[in-house]
Amino acid sequence: MTGGARRYLEVLRMPHVAALTAAVLLARFPIGINGLAVILYLRERTGSFAIAGAVAGALAAGSAVGAPVLGRLVDRRGQRSVLVAAGILHAASLGALVADGESGAHTLVLLACAFVAGFAVPPASAVLRSMWPTLLHGRPDLQQAAFALDSVMIEMIFIAGPLLTALLTAVVSPAAALIVSAASVVAGTVWFTAQQPSRDSRPHADAGSGGALGALRSPSIRSLIMISVPAGAGLGICEVALPAFSAAEGSAELAGVLLAIWSLGSAAGGLIYGGLSNRPPLARVHLLMTAGLPLSILPMVAATSPALMALLVIPAGMFIAPLLASRNELVAQVAPAGAMTEAYTWPVTAFVGGIAGGAALAGSVVEGPGWRAALLIAVGFAAAGAVIAFARRHTLVPQLATR
Repeated sequence: MTGGARRYLEVLRMPHVAALTAAVLLARFPIGINGLAVILYLRERTGSFAIAGAVAGALAAGSAVGAPVLGRLVDRRGQRSVLVAAGILHAASLGALVADGESGAHTLVLLACAFVAGFAVPPASAVLRSMWPTLLHGRPDLQQAAFALDSVMIEMIFIAGPLLTALLTAVVSPAAALIVSAASVVAGTVWFTAQQPSRDSRPHADAGSGGALGALRSPSIRSLIMISVPAGAGLGICEVALPAFSAAEGSAELAGVLLAIWSLGSAAGGLIYGGLSNRPPLARVHLLMTAGLPLSILPMVAATSPALMALLVIPAGMFIAPLLASRNELVAQVAPAGAMTEAYTWPVTAFVGGIAGGAALAGSVVEGPGWRAALLIAVGFAAAGAVIAFARRHTLVPQLATR
């Protein structure tokens, strides 16, 4: 057994970690289901991709807005009440979306249901990340592997979620995927909060001391937000450029395969990163990951066939999970006291917002100059993230983070 694999096993063997990790995986599984399921369901019910896309966008917007709000509530009110209430509201809103779709409700009603469903997604991943120092008490050497494992799990969700959605749609209906999603988030959240570490958690004594800014009072968190937006935009453009490439090659059906290989490359990169020993200082590692992202995307511009692109997306994905893992590990070191959970949500919100903006921009680019131009723009955005990371590198060093 390699040293990396041994470290992952050691993480999972720590008390309560395996159960909490599985519960978060179940609670977060809907992020791999909801977007596609909403589009397929409403396209079937309304006959309009425009309506379906708008509602899916409202779902994503709600999630971006709700994550830091719920994160702050967890810090101030505790895990159990906030997570369970959010999980129930999320499931009820998805149920209402299905019911309104069946009854032919107005588009505004569908948009409202989707926004609330997104807003109420429980921040289970952020909560677990905030618990790593406690769960791994006495083993700080395992934190690198723990944060890498977290990033790899997210990639697995983005691979398995769409596959399950496609299967349920083919065998039952798109509505069935949304129902499974609702049940998953409730079951995972209840399971998570039933574990002893969650039951024993209490609001931080300093929660609320940061005033209205909360976690944003930290220059380090603001830096990570600024880095995450262009990095997310670059990846969002890639998510559109790869299907556009497949269509241009006359193999539109291969788009899903390329995106899945891309995610597998990210998962592989995360596993390798988490298993590294004697790495450089964390702030330097994060800077290297931001610099590596645009360099890894650039070779895809030269793809001349689906087979070559399938090879090129593997290294293009390998910097994604390590970038997110090192970012989350940095948050653990620089988050303000009493705002740990909220601190984890802001870079994620920025990253998701960047992805959404990048995808929207890419749509017009691939229909005009084409997919190669879109990928070059993606490189530019990712490079901008690296420049910001370099310019603000002093804020990412823990002992300087308050300056």
